Amino acid sequence: MAGGLFAAFSSSATADKSSDSLTQAEKIEAGRKLFLLSCATCHGQNGEGVVAEDGKSNLGPSLAGVGAAAAHFQLETGRMPMVQTGKQAPRKPVAFTQDEVDALAAYVASLAPGPSAPTATEYDLNAVKGLSADEQREAIVRGGKLFLTNCTACHNFEGSGGAMPWGRYAPPLKGVAKQHIYEAMLTGPQQMPVFSNAVLTPEDKRDIIAYIYSVNDREQTPAYGGFGMKGLGPVAEGLIAWLVGIGGLVAFAYWIAAHTARSHKKEDA
Repeated sequence: MAGGLFAAFSSSATADKSSDSLTQAEKIEAGRKLFLLSCATCHGQNGEGVVAEDGKSNLGPSLAGVGAAAAHFQLETGRMPMVQTGKQAPRKPVAFTQDEVDALAAYVASLAPGPSAPTATEYDLNAVKGLSADEQREAIVRGGKLFLTNCTACHNFEGSGGAMPWGRYAPPLKGVAKQHIYEAMLTGPQQMPVFSNAVLTPEDKRDIIAYIYSVNDREQTPAYGGFGMKGLGPVAEGLIAWLVGIGGLVAFAYWIAAHTARSHKKEDA
């Protein structure tokens, strides 16, 4: 009852103000109240993290230093709050309004310095003014080279995703917002490595995102070469070629050998 009353009064107290009209201090305070209600069970009352009963794993990691970018990614994709702890947080419907997400991100950013949420010119090639069509194509080509070098081992050569060890998986990138792809590269959620701006510059990340979107747009990049097999990738496609192609030839050769006339040596009288 106390929690319900607190939630009702706290939400009504901030209902008259949107996140744009709140000062930064008010936004952080509103985010702290939401954090205590929805996040503190796993992440601790001050974002310090909570250790599980076995003493080895965490119910929720420390949020100090993850920055607003990590909070935006986890909350806007519905990965947080988790229904239950597991190998990986799946994408699901968003539990908070945009104002609540912004307030929670502001509070998480206040815990310690960390990556801030990116601007449109950082993750969207179309938002950059003055780029010609040739320059955009060159950026997509650069992004493709970077993607093939750094991302295909997990996400497949066209971003279709795939299974990974220990019950984890690389999610497909089709239909994912450009800002969320950028924030994932910047913060490294779950098993994904962190590609900081020192490793991949903002321009590199933007070019990778442009390549991903160009691959997903089949009107611009049709699937050449017969059956696409849903973009399973060269390893899976090679396995299929061996099992179906070579296996079919072996089976056909066996069938030929089994149905040909055989000569029998006559026994001497």
